[in-house]
Amino acid sequence: MMIYEKHSFRNMTPPPSYKATTAQQQNQHVRTRSIVRDTSINMRPRMIGQTAHARPHEYDTLSRMRYTGNTKNYNVVSNQGGLMFPRQHSSHIMFGTAYYLEYGQPSQLDEDMQLMKDAHINVIRVGESVWSRWEPREGLFNLDWLAPILNAAYIHGIDVIIGLPTYAIPMWMARQYPDIALQSSRGARRGFGAREEHNYSHPTFRFFAERICRKIMERYRDHPAVIGWQLHNEPGIYNNTSPSAFEGFKDWLRTRYSTVDDLNREWGLVYWSHELSTWDDLWEPESNAQPQYDIEWRRYQAELTEILLTWQRDLVAELRRDEQFITLNHAMGRYATNESSASRLLDVAGSDPYYQMQDGLASPQATTCGTSWAPAGAFVPALLGDRSFSLKQAPYFVLETNGGPIDGSNVNLPGYDGQWRQVGWQFVSRGAELIEYWQWRQLRFGTELYWGGILSHDGQPGRVYREIAELGKELEQAGDAVTHLVPDHDVTMLYSVESRWALAYEPHLPSPDGAVKYDNAYDDTFNVFYQGAFLAGRQVNIVQDDQLVNPANGEHLIDAEQFAKSNPVLVAVGTYLCSDQLLDWLRQYVAAGGHLMLGPRSGYADRLTRARENIKPAMLDDLAKASYQEFSNLSTPIAVTSTIPEIDFGSDAMATSWIDCLETHGAQVLASCDHPHFRQFPLVTSTASGKGRVTIIGTLPNAPFAKALFKQLTAGTEWSEIVQNSRTISHSSAVNGSGQRIHWFFNWSWDTVSLTLPKPLRTLGNYSDPAKQITHIRLDAWDVVMLLE
Repeated sequence: MMIYEKHSFRNMTPPPSYKATTAQQQNQHVRTRSIVRDTSINMRPRMIGQTAHARPHEYDTLSRMRYTGNTKNYNVVSNQGGLMFPRQHSSHIMFGTAYYLEYGQPSQLDEDMQLMKDAHINVIRVGESVWSRWEPREGLFNLDWLAPILNAAYIHGIDVIIGLPTYAIPMWMARQYPDIALQSSRGARRGFGAREEHNYSHPTFRFFAERICRKIMERYRDHPAVIGWQLHNEPGIYNNTSPSAFEGFKDWLRTRYSTVDDLNREWGLVYWSHELSTWDDLWEPESNAQPQYDIEWRRYQAELTEILLTWQRDLVAELRRDEQFITLNHAMGRYATNESSASRLLDVAGSDPYYQMQDGLASPQATTCGTSWAPAGAFVPALLGDRSFSLKQAPYFVLETNGGPIDGSNVNLPGYDGQWRQVGWQFVSRGAELIEYWQWRQLRFGTELYWGGILSHDGQPGRVYREIAELGKELEQAGDAVTHLVPDHDVTMLYSVESRWALAYEPHLPSPDGAVKYDNAYDDTFNVFYQGAFLAGRQVNIVQDDQLVNPANGEHLIDAEQFAKSNPVLVAVGTYLCSDQLLDWLRQYVAAGGHLMLGPRSGYADRLTRARENIKPAMLDDLAKASYQEFSNLSTPIAVTSTIPEIDFGSDAMATSWIDCLETHGAQVLASCDHPHFRQFPLVTSTASGKGRVTIIGTLPNAPFAKALFKQLTAGTEWSEIVQNSRTISHSSAVNGSGQRIHWFFNWSWDTVSLTLPKPLRTLGNYSDPAKQITHIRLDAWDVVMLLE
């Protein structure tokens, strides 16, 4: 097998053909908003769907810039000129909480601020959930309620991020303008009582939302405590099937397909007699059963969200102070958001990485506890951090994460001692510049009554407060040694939002509840391979597919040869949707010396989810010297057998859920399975091609098999051996803004573990002697140790 030198993708430069657009050119296609200054309802913007709407932005310089880590600022640009978080934060990690004094008693303010200072909290987020407090009745503005909070925060040295309150509309608006509600395509209204039940493409919402955002910004942009602005809040939770959105979808299709005959041909609508004679023959999304319709509908829904975010971003850019940043808290995986594309609108990408605590963080095998939407596993915090970093290939903000037990009244699993500290440092080690918990105090009412906070219902500091305060103290002591981090990586994984959409509609894995559709089919596949790398001690860099190739026009955004030098191993699993240009880019990557590892469902369909007529894996079979026609689900796991003496996948390696029935045409077979029928098909093949290599993993491996694949087929480091030799230890490392490499060692278990380091490291941060050289460390239960190289 080929061994590859490790490099860093973050130092990547654009290809020689790249030419930056001017600021004016960047702006001309995103400034779609129409600010309504008059309070007359008659001057609202046009309804989405009344005219054909364009993309809110194109793929511009944002997709080509990378964080270098060698300055005190981010080397990323926005359409407004590249704002970062304020320079005063270059000396420490921002550490904070969402704070809602309006839910409690005003007399708590001074006590809360002092408790925050004692916990080393230096930033809070406010204001995003209470439009009804900002504007209790139409046209009646109550802007002053926030001033005491900002003043108190400033006095206590706590910075503030203000969230724009557009995700939860006031009930006077729902009553007076009922058409603002989300509706079915035939006009049945969705009821109010939760959040984001409104159509945020509706001109009435747009009018009121622009007005309240402008009022808030004009009131507080100059307050010295305010360092940044958060757009909306976790956008894209619902599918907007309102009549206006459905009509807008027809307009959207007209801009992409010149005639209905073109649409009929491209979508294959002769099937089941779905051919259109006119655009008005298009059926409603609720009754759709065609995958080509679904993938275009998902793209359209994501663009509606980006239009919302674009006008908000433009409004903030117009009114903010120069040093204030713009961010957004993505709930990655939401139905109507493409988090990769939407992050181009931001100065700093943000996410809300929630995860399962207690035994949900155990290694090597976590116990899934209660909630189904929050992932479990010791690898999950690293995974969520790497996905967040990938959004802009730059440090990111954690704008919400577990402040206590998450979910509802029947799921109460607050972390064990040490787990908040572990996960916090894991996020930092993967590039987080801010960690913010949701929320400060647990609510005494409302839907999230049992969603834990740093303080419980009684408002008194307890165990959770002390755990988080300990992390805050360590972050403060570490100072700028842990800022502007560029995480190390041994392998790179390709993430595809659009493949996630496609495999949700046409899943290869059965849904746990027996449903035909399965939203997590892609992530379940991706996560298995990420976990394998994690268990093998391989650090991962994640790159989005639309950062390599522009999906709009097929332009290569990164030179494949240069990428191969910095990313010698690229893992593409579940990359179901591939344009010809992306497949060509992958071919160039292999030719340039890259090791391409292909997993199930990669390269099977084109961008309209049509099965490719090519031999599979499409356009890569000749390089792989292996191919398949058939594939099958596996009803039970099957034992794996290594086929060459040099590689041992272990006695507990199993193929699960899926198998591609591979045939070889010169590739070396590395593994097969012990089954009377499927043993005729190799499970893993590998072959040299050009300067590189192509390996096909034709199944979904269990965790031991996934670990063995990365251990046997990819190059690790001296630190990887520590992880491989312990069932409960993981390692992470990153280079800071001063060029120093920092190492973290995590113990995801109740056992005490002693480690011998492969070379001496220095203590840092919360340890008594920063200059001390050590070669042995001890990790207690749920512990983390940070050391400087």
